[in-house]
Amino acid sequence: MNISFIYYPEGRKKALTMSYDDGQIFDRRLVEVFNRYGIKGTFHLNSGLLDGDVFIKASEVSELYKGHEVSAHSVTHPYLTGIPADIAASEMTEDRRRLEALVCYPVRGMSYPFGAYSNELMTTLPRLGIEYSRTVNSHGGFQLPDNFMAWHPTCHHGQDLMEKAKVFKNHLSWSKMPLFYVWGHSFEFDREDNWDLIEEFCKVVSGDESVWYATNIEIMDYIKAVRGLRFSVDCRIVSNPSATPVWIGVDGGPVKIGAGQTVKL
Repeated sequence: MNISFIYYPEGRKKALTMSYDDGQIFDRRLVEVFNRYGIKGTFHLNSGLLDGDVFIKASEVSELYKGHEVSAHSVTHPYLTGIPADIAASEMTEDRRRLEALVCYPVRGMSYPFGAYSNELMTTLPRLGIEYSRTVNSHGGFQLPDNFMAWHPTCHHGQDLMEKAKVFKNHLSWSKMPLFYVWGHSFEFDREDNWDLIEEFCKVVSGDESVWYATNIEIMDYIKAVRGLRFSVDCRIVSNPSATPVWIGVDGGPVKIGAGQTVKL
């Protein structure tokens, strides 16, 4: 029996996720583009900046980002590595608290303000309920993260986005669970007057039945569930202790292992 780990939900081979910071008013247009093409995004918000001149209103957060993920980005967007540890912890805990009151679900992820992070932060944040955090260190590829607390994206949308989209669409079959992870700020499209870039990108990558369009937290939950599968010694029995159904390859085809299920292969 040949067991492989090459599938996302429903037997899809690839995944795409988008990650945008700060919650400025330009998110409204970006969300509209995502919704039109069926693209999923995660939006990392500074709760203390909401209702400001160029920021979205707290009252619109729940409806605007429906179908996407609201994630943390600190209350006031400081360099978390440059302030006392207790203040940094308060920035993240209070950001979670305020955002959760708006969206009515646990906020479990974040992105590092200014991309600044440290080993101390990566150790502390899980104790505060943060399960992943995105950096700004693009690796240019489609690999999954080793450490979700230092989750490096594929690229910023200004880094040869369309060329990477072409590679992703024609990615070699031997690649295992490729993930295309794009990050940025919606205000950059307005500043650079290149809204056509994200429009064209979404048009090119959308509607592909081999791609799972997911939020950051959905990707993380799925990968952790796959990594948490328990196999018998002969690999003929597998248990999925998680609340997330997963698909594995068995003799060349996808097999679903339901949440909490034990399956004889």
